[in-house]
Amino acid sequence: MRLKDCHNFRDFRRLAERRLPGPIFNYIDGAADDEGTLARNAASFADVDLIPNVLRGKQDIDLSVTVMGQKLDLPVYCSPTALQRLFHHEGERATAAAAAKFGTMFGVSSLGTVSLEEVRRRHSNPQVYQFYFHKDRGLNRAMMERAKEAGVEVMMLTVDSITGGNRERDKRTGFSIPFRLNARGLAQFVMKPAWGINYVRHEKFSLPQLDYHIDMGGGTASISEYFGEMLDPTMTWDDVAEMVELWGGQFCLKGVMAPEDAVRAADIGCNGVVISNHGGRQLDGSRSSFDQLDEIVQAAGDRLDVLLDSGVTRGSHVIKALSLGAKAVGLGRYYLFPLAAAGQPGVERALGLMRDELVRDMRLMGRDRIEQLTRDNLRFR
Repeated sequence: MRLKDCHNFRDFRRLAERRLPGPIFNYIDGAADDEGTLARNAASFADVDLIPNVLRGKQDIDLSVTVMGQKLDLPVYCSPTALQRLFHHEGERATAAAAAKFGTMFGVSSLGTVSLEEVRRRHSNPQVYQFYFHKDRGLNRAMMERAKEAGVEVMMLTVDSITGGNRERDKRTGFSIPFRLNARGLAQFVMKPAWGINYVRHEKFSLPQLDYHIDMGGGTASISEYFGEMLDPTMTWDDVAEMVELWGGQFCLKGVMAPEDAVRAADIGCNGVVISNHGGRQLDGSRSSFDQLDEIVQAAGDRLDVLLDSGVTRGSHVIKALSLGAKAVGLGRYYLFPLAAAGQPGVERALGLMRDELVRDMRLMGRDRIEQLTRDNLRFR
């Protein structure tokens, strides 16, 4: 199987599974507890049908949107995700370059493996910084100031990860950073030697956003220890309001699921919220993001930009979300599997397929601009 044989998300996932050691594949693929929310994220889109209009004569399709003051050529963006150079040695460099080629937004995580400054120097398309709130308030201020100096446009505070989810696939293999693999996990690495060769031939794994401020031992501190010991589970709305004021620019909360929380975010000056259950990786049993979209748009969509991620794998999913009032849609696993399978060419192929699906679906819907999509396009089963 080659990259050219990949035509959808399932194909990319299959190719990544062939190339990655089992513990790393399952880190991307897995979710919390019984993985019920992971399954519902994808299934929720099937409960809503599109109602196309015909004979509208649409040819030139404009997919551009403006989100939190950022002009994007596509209504999808690459959500910030952790540890990307573990999946492929190019990591965030590949993701940022592919997003730049398609004129859309990308994000760098606090647990990213390439520095904010490097990707900002290389690319001028809008950049998001996914931020975790630490017990050390001075550290929070220093990390925000660094992002501002780097030229990051949007601060994205993750609010659903005050503690790590129960990801049992990782426990079965002993996957962690640093690697503490059991015999089963080690055996799966031995079966995929190409990954190991690439890993040792390229630059040493590190977490530059954290290494700059914290002694992470060059990336050897356990990520679970980081979540358990350094992040602040007592974070409150007052803390976030202080961050919004300190940042002084575009600020959004990632991980909002309740309408009243979206209203509160607008009250303290946030410019956007991302409806997200972290791809099902945190609270299993949480409602799907798409199922919550309408409620949150109705509650606060006129006061801030509502974005959505978790479970999006098709252009039709994006069309449904935009029709319900989402301003843009974040992609996660959708680009991570192509990254793992083929680096930058993989991410570019995935984004190209998504763009083609969106253009085709917009024509079939009888629309040529995103703002023409409305709730009238949909019927709920």
